[in-house]
Amino acid sequence: MHGQFPPVLGRLAGALPLFPLELVARRLIDNALSARPSFAGRLADYADRTFAIDPTDCPFVFLVRPHRGHPSVRVVPDIVTADHDARIAAPLVILLGLIDGTYDGDALFFSRDLVIEGDTAAVLALRNAIENAELDPASVLGLPEPLRGPFNRLAGLALDRLRRALDAPEPSGAGPVQP
Repeated sequence: MHGQFPPVLGRLAGALPLFPLELVARRLIDNALSARPSFAGRLADYADRTFAIDPTDCPFVFLVRPHRGHPSVRVVPDIVTADHDARIAAPLVILLGLIDGTYDGDALFFSRDLVIEGDTAAVLALRNAIENAELDPASVLGLPEPLRGPFNRLAGLALDRLRRALDAPEPSGAGPVQP
C-alpha cells in the first residue's frame, strides 16, 4: 500500500499509552460535530453503527460511534477483539485525506489503497456525511474563525509534503476544503 509511515514509527507509537490518544480523538470528534451539527443526522439509520477506523501503519484502531448527541470514540490496540459494524482501513495519511476531501474514497477503494469490510451501506452513509460536512483541519481542532483560513493553508501544505514524502497516492479530489 502507498502512503505508509515507516515501520519504526509504528513500533514507537506502539510503546505509547492509548488513553491519551483516545482523549485527543474524542476531543477532535466533538469539535468536528460541533462545527457540523447535522453530521450525525445525515447518517440517519447508521448513526448507531460502530466504525473501526484502522490506520494500517499504526498499532491501534479507532472505534467511532457517531450516535446523535452522544458520540463515542475508543482506541484499541488491534481489531481482532473489537466489536464493530464496519471497518475502514488504509494508511493514516490516506484516512486523513478522506476526511479533508483530498482523496476520493471510490478511487482509493478500486486502487486497493483503501479496504472496506462489513456494513458497506453504513460506510457509504459515513462517506456521504463526511463529504457533506466539508470538514477542514481548523474546524476539527476547534480553532477560532479568524485563524481558520491561514491554519488550513499551512496544514494543507504540510499534509501535501507528508503525502509526497510517504509516496501516498496523488490527490484525486478537489483538494482540501479551505474556508
